[in-house]
Amino acid sequence: MSNPQPAVTFEEIRALVRNLPGPDLDAGTAALQRERQLTKPAGSLGRLEEIAQWMATWQGQHPPEVRRPRVVVFAGNHGVAARGVSAYPTEVTAQMVANFQNGGAAVNQLCEVADADLRVYELDLENPTADFTQGPAMGEEECCRAMAYGMMAVEMGIQLLALGEMGIGNSTSAAAICCALFGGEAKDWVGRGTGVDDEGLVRKVAAIEAGLKTNPQARNDPFEALRCFGGYELAAIAGAILAARMARVPVLLDGYACTAAAAVLFKADRRALDHCMVAHRSTEPGHSHLIEAIGKEPLLDLGMRLGEGSGATLAINIVKSACACHAGMATFAQAGVSDREG
Repeated sequence: MSNPQPAVTFEEIRALVRNLPGPDLDAGTAALQRERQLTKPAGSLGRLEEIAQWMATWQGQHPPEVRRPRVVVFAGNHGVAARGVSAYPTEVTAQMVANFQNGGAAVNQLCEVADADLRVYELDLENPTADFTQGPAMGEEECCRAMAYGMMAVEMGIQLLALGEMGIGNSTSAAAICCALFGGEAKDWVGRGTGVDDEGLVRKVAAIEAGLKTNPQARNDPFEALRCFGGYELAAIAGAILAARMARVPVLLDGYACTAAAAVLFKADRRALDHCMVAHRSTEPGHSHLIEAIGKEPLLDLGMRLGEGSGATLAINIVKSACACHAGMATFAQAGVSDREG
């Protein structure tokens, strides 16, 4: 994030949210009508039918396609990590980015299976955000710059975007954001993240409680919550989600931290995440609370908590399967099969 990016402000971001494009109802209706004609009992493919219609609605075309899926992982470091809220040191963020680039991480293998293009974006890893127990993690300009950086990751021609993150300390950041956005106590949103022990869990709760006390403005505005408690990578995810909506690209959200970044937009406008699906339910307890709060149903529940876009990448194959069935199956008329009325 060292190169100058277009300057934006929260007011410009809010205006963008107010003017997001809506669903393409014609494409969605075409998908629904075709689904009713396919050689199967109505509803027998369960959520695959829902996914195909969702893809058509937000791609704005029928039939929907997933020939060019993109996985984007944003990486950033957090000042609050210095308080011992993670089982790993902050150097691991850069080390894992190198692992992604060398093809050695789980997400690399999952991208290979899904035939997905992986892009990894580092956001000033040598300069973490500020410790949010002492004040806001970012200034407005820093936060908006990171959001703009995320927007630029959404290129023309992408048909499905899977988003993920890497950042030591970001489960603490996610929990603080969620507590500010949806209320409750810090302990309601905190989990073990990378595997902290009981003492580490106590430190996480204490850090969030201190942060909420230091940054009371975060409870009153979702973008202030992102600025006060987020990381550069979480702000970039929020920006990428906005850009995807404008470009008519459906989005798969990964686990707790990724969904927390998305929830900032949900609190700004309840329709802002209609083009997104939550790919999987993380074992972080706060993720279940968060999914319920934003009204989503995850596609997978496999006990995963890795991050790095792994759950979102895995879900690409489900979306591909839904679209393949929708476009490739014969209709009753084509197959010469009698339907229920015939």
